[in-house]
Amino acid sequence: MFWQQVVNGLTLGSTYALIALGYTLIFGVLNIVNMAHGEIFMFGAFVGLMLVTVFKVNIFAAMLGAAISGAILGYLLEVVALRPLRRRTVSHLAPLISTIGVSIFLEGLALKLFGPQVQSFPPMFSNDTIHWVILTTGVVLMIVLSLWLSRTKLGKSIRATAENPDTAAILGVNTQRVITLTVMLGSGLGGIAGVLIGLAFNAVEPTMGIPMGFKGLAVLILGGLGNIPGAMVGGLILGVAEVFSVAYGASTFRDAIAFGLIILLLFLRPQGLFGSQAQTGGR
Repeated sequence: MFWQQVVNGLTLGSTYALIALGYTLIFGVLNIVNMAHGEIFMFGAFVGLMLVTVFKVNIFAAMLGAAISGAILGYLLEVVALRPLRRRTVSHLAPLISTIGVSIFLEGLALKLFGPQVQSFPPMFSNDTIHWVILTTGVVLMIVLSLWLSRTKLGKSIRATAENPDTAAILGVNTQRVITLTVMLGSGLGGIAGVLIGLAFNAVEPTMGIPMGFKGLAVLILGGLGNIPGAMVGGLILGVAEVFSVAYGASTFRDAIAFGLIILLLFLRPQGLFGSQAQTGGR
């Protein structure tokens, strides 16, 4: 029973980690919190659901479609809502407010396109198999992302831009292209996470982006702003805390217990588990 709950917690936590990684990548490069990330995540869930139910594709093809849709929305977000603000002298809150506006628009669009009712993925796996599919997918994506960022030229360009965009530009990095690709990558991860959450909870709805987005944001803060390993570990901690609060406590307090744990950890280490006192969003 105990180890089954551990697996369940890691399964849920891996999806939270993927959501947080999207926040982390964008925060690391742009130093802003993308408040539209939850709604991009929600659109990814619906795209995956439509691919499975209407076009009868398998779940992995649905994840790929969700990732592509998330990347497209991320591109539009960067071009329409973020890039014009970088070309002007505006308040540092302007990009945050802009992404909030995009999130409201996307939620309204989802309600119009998909309706307000809760929808579910058709049964494709047993419950145990679903858990392993979600956990394996989440862990593999986290490992691949870490290796890609540390060992490829583009990954190193993203890290350099996150550290100091001006210095990266002097060294020959096309920071505009890097920023766009980073937003697309983070949004694509959010789309995949939407499908995994839809499988885990067997529910997809237009308002699902708000609570899941807040959890991803909490994981971002818990792990350390802009820190990729921190986002991974923080997501797993939140997932395990939620599952154990349900298994050995009361399901009505799952969020209270989980976020209470986060608050306690932040009291002890305000910069996050992997953050530094002088952290400015770099790796």
